[in-house]
Amino acid sequence: MKILFIGAVEFSAHMLHELIVTKANIVGVCTLAESTFNSDHVNLAPLSKSAGIPVRYSPDINDLESVAWIRCCAPDIIFCFGWSRLIREPILRIPRLGVIGFHPAALPENRGRHPLIWALALGLTETASTFFFMDEGPDSGDILSQVKVSIAPTDDARTLYSRIKVLATRQMKKFLPLLANGNYVRKPQDHRLANNWRKRGEADGRIDWRMSAVAINNLVRALTKPYVGAHFNHHEGAIKVWKTQVEEAAYISVNLEPGKVLAIEGDSVLVKAGLGAIWLTDFGPKVNIQQGSYL
Repeated sequence: MKILFIGAVEFSAHMLHELIVTKANIVGVCTLAESTFNSDHVNLAPLSKSAGIPVRYSPDINDLESVAWIRCCAPDIIFCFGWSRLIREPILRIPRLGVIGFHPAALPENRGRHPLIWALALGLTETASTFFFMDEGPDSGDILSQVKVSIAPTDDARTLYSRIKVLATRQMKKFLPLLANGNYVRKPQDHRLANNWRKRGEADGRIDWRMSAVAINNLVRALTKPYVGAHFNHHEGAIKVWKTQVEEAAYISVNLEPGKVLAIEGDSVLVKAGLGAIWLTDFGPKVNIQQGSYL
């Protein structure tokens, strides 16, 4: 089974490496040399070339040149893992087995952009690792493999990302032989259950101290590395927050204004939130913050 691989993020590199290790027949790789919007961008060219796999940089995967190059590779199937652009019909029609995409959400729920970030920011307790047959809609094709993933209160973007990479690898190793021998099953999505998460912008990562301490903590763990980090505005500039902890005290005075610095212990700062209070335990750049001041 001849595989063409499309991808340009950390997850893509992990899955491509696993395919190479299993000696899959990879006939070509499309990737990006750089990205202005994927903070976990990875150029797959070095990995591909080290394995002797032909590579094409495809800023527009649907342009005539890219389509022609993919057609010349004559793939039986295309894996598109970690690609923030829709694949159009000319490419979808090339491989006889179709184009397989990946979405870390419980499709048909939570289609669209930034699924790991939204899941954590919204405080969800469960998501999924889903491989599906791509069509021209966003994450709307038949499901090939789906496994639910629990989200612990201590999970952040890095731990959830890492766990899903491990799980997705196991799934891929199970369905690869099924695709090769034609024993796979396609499960249509129930589109009545679908919702689409929108693209996030810089404003979505700004901490508003009127939020509850739990909501601020969810936002921080959603945007921590490998992503861009949550932030708040300070007179010395934007401050990135990488880790927080909800204050567990039974009582936080309700007559204190959100954003007030309640305590400083070493490098940690306790800030009043709209509901409760939150410790900033990893943030930067370091600035002069005084107890009793306001952020």
